[in-house]
Amino acid sequence: MKDIEQILDKYYNWLRDKTAWKSLIKDWTEITTPYLDRHNDYIQIYLKKDGENFLLTDDSYTINDLENEGCSLESKKRQKLLTMTLNGFGVQKDQNNALFVNASPDNFSLKKHNLIQAILAVNDLFYLAAPHVSSLFFEDVRTWLDAEDIRYSERVSFTGHSGYGRLFEFLIPKSKEEPERIIKLINRPERSNADALIMSWLDTKEERPKGSKAFAFVNDNERRVPNDVEDALKSYQILPVLWSQRNQVRDTLAA
Repeated sequence: MKDIEQILDKYYNWLRDKTAWKSLIKDWTEITTPYLDRHNDYIQIYLKKDGENFLLTDDSYTINDLENEGCSLESKKRQKLLTMTLNGFGVQKDQNNALFVNASPDNFSLKKHNLIQAILAVNDLFYLAAPHVSSLFFEDVRTWLDAEDIRYSERVSFTGHSGYGRLFEFLIPKSKEEPERIIKLINRPERSNADALIMSWLDTKEERPKGSKAFAFVNDNERRVPNDVEDALKSYQILPVLWSQRNQVRDTLAA
């Protein structure tokens, strides 16, 4: 437990030190975070004082950027998936596609964290959803679980040791043969996404039933998965499952 707390402390110190603030016009502040989007640019959000509280927003960038690159979110399935993802972080979307949260001085850090995690999740969720791709990775995994008669709950959010919410795509409950199994998806097989998953698991692990297992389903349809992504996950007892090799864990998940 002490080792995990030290790792989390280092992570939050890094997050604080690598975050930059810049004053803009009309009482807006630009916050540049150390997290990278799918263009390898630092994710930026915007802050404005609203009475005694605060408004935090992405200024419509996340969804508009996806749509400009051919990823339409107009279908009912994708709208439902988008809503489920945002709800998991307590994030709202306005009529102009801006993702936003309202924060008080007491929960500002939590709300800021949730907005950034929602931006990362939406980016990753729809990364390969261009017109030439027939389905989303989330839908592929869900369809496979259904076909293999594997019971699950989807889009489950847990409160970690830090008090922050952590969203996982699938939860398979404990059975006589296997403990609780938690599945997180990595659509873009990059080290930054693996690191984010590791922090979510470390923050959540001690709050879950003893023996719970974590699986990372990694999308290798479009690109090779770097060795350092798999190695990083394994070093924290997260089993990486390449999508092309998913049948190797079928019995473990179905038990």
